[in-house]
Amino acid sequence: MIAGRFITMEGGEGVGKTTNITYIQSLLKEQNIQVLLTREPGGTALAESIRQLLLDKEQEAIAEQTELLMMFAARAQHIKHVIQPALEQGIWVLCDRFTDATYAYQGGGRNIALSTIQWLENFVQADLRPDLTLLLDAPIQLGMQRAQQRGKLDRFESEKMAFFAKVREAYLSIAEQQPQRVKIIDATQSLACVQNQIKQTLAPFMYE
Repeated sequence: MIAGRFITMEGGEGVGKTTNITYIQSLLKEQNIQVLLTREPGGTALAESIRQLLLDKEQEAIAEQTELLMMFAARAQHIKHVIQPALEQGIWVLCDRFTDATYAYQGGGRNIALSTIQWLENFVQADLRPDLTLLLDAPIQLGMQRAQQRGKLDRFESEKMAFFAKVREAYLSIAEQQPQRVKIIDATQSLACVQNQIKQTLAPFMYE
């Protein structure tokens, strides 16, 4: 059986990931492509429990190293029990954030050494990497305005603007270094324009 494709959606706060990942799911289904929609941190019962701990700003202060290890602990469960089995069955996996988010948030935002993240990436993932990553990008002020309109902010969303500036810079650096895999989508456009750009980017994968 042909292995499924692994597509990830990345971006900072309020860039429209939830809306557009659902759109991608519908595009794939239109082409009769079996697709699994999942998210990080999360995807399994244990990983979702870790997610709740990570997002709860009422918790005791989480050390940067603890945050990083919790991310990869959740990811290890996710890969073993959800992502890898689906790909091996020929199912496409569509994931809301993956390891690029760790490089952006824990590397860029928290200033954790990229070499440390890379070691954990290799340890937990072996050779598993996304086939395609769509990076929704917008100025941080616009993204945070949208995030605040959704309601109560979680622990990450409550960070200062300087944190999000470093996250965005890290994401754009990844896209610059890996242009074959990471495609930037301008999230400041209208939803119709954003989704048209997404469709054009996905076309070579869907119709090959």
